[in-house]
Amino acid sequence: MKKIRIPLENRSYDIIIGTSILDGGNTEVEEVASLIKKRTCLIVTDTNVGRLYLDAVANAIRKSGAGSVVTCTFPAGEPSKCLDTVKWLYTRAVEARLDRKSLVIALGGGVVGDTAGFLAATFMRGIGYIQIPTSLVALVDSSVGGKTGVDLPEGKNLVGAFHQPLAVIADTGTLATLPDRELRCGLAEVVKYGVILDASFFAYLEANAARLADPAADVYPVIVNRCCEIKAEIVRADEFDHGTRALLNYGHTFGHALETLSGYGRFTHGEAIAIGMSMAAEVANRRTPCTTATELMSRQDALFEAIGLPTRVRGFSPQEILVAMQTDKKNEGGRIRLILASQLGAAGIADDVPETMIIDAVGARCD
Repeated sequence: MKKIRIPLENRSYDIIIGTSILDGGNTEVEEVASLIKKRTCLIVTDTNVGRLYLDAVANAIRKSGAGSVVTCTFPAGEPSKCLDTVKWLYTRAVEARLDRKSLVIALGGGVVGDTAGFLAATFMRGIGYIQIPTSLVALVDSSVGGKTGVDLPEGKNLVGAFHQPLAVIADTGTLATLPDRELRCGLAEVVKYGVILDASFFAYLEANAARLADPAADVYPVIVNRCCEIKAEIVRADEFDHGTRALLNYGHTFGHALETLSGYGRFTHGEAIAIGMSMAAEVANRRTPCTTATELMSRQDALFEAIGLPTRVRGFSPQEILVAMQTDKKNEGGRIRLILASQLGAAGIADDVPETMIIDAVGARCD
């Protein structure tokens, strides 16, 4: 077991990382028993995760001394990450008689974590919650840092709130139950960390690319630990996304536009982000033509190909994608803000990229 501390004064918490947490003795769940005792706990999950882990987690929470445990399950998939689901969860929370001392337990991947976290952030003006991520995306990224929210038809994550969890319980054993496509989806976020902040980590992924298809490979505890360490440092420095935390959105302005245009159904999040990172590399290579930018784009493409993630898209015009990008929540003053890297391990914010350059770069990745 490993603990990584998120130091945020009175909002500090631990990421507890281990294996077989949810199907063994649940010793790591017991680590947060003091948070659970005598409280009403509402476990929120989806139809995929619920059948695998809901009973075990509910039993562990009961054994930890919860006052009562109530469960609710919504349909799996990005379309459920919406205000209609949150409204349904509010009703369930009232029926369960949650109060300001109660807890929400987010059991699942990014959709569950973001949605249940938003429920916790807004119900009775904010109650506590615990993240139990079960997908690679959630383990390495979305469960950490307190970003919660849902999608609108007009754009991804346009409604949300910052609300830090009380703890994150990360069981890398849950990767074994992920479909292959979902495992690859999470790897897009993993590669992102290497591109923007840690060239050595990127090289580690390259060296182990052939092993990444095996969720039981011993590279995954290393990957989860390193990503959580990087995320913890970024959140500590910029909790509310005013500066360096924006770097974590590398590729996301493009990727979120693709998800919006496709109605949140054609791509997994990671597939859209991989294409978005490829588009971002194209922009960087045009904006700052140099050997390191070209090398970055080439190595990033090769790694995505080895993993089995797309770097191109078909069915949309560059102009359509640009229009969808204009609703991105990171934009300021009507200008599109992009995260660009001209060399591995070093990214920055750019809000002065001409739209013609963006269209050309996007077009280079459109079929």
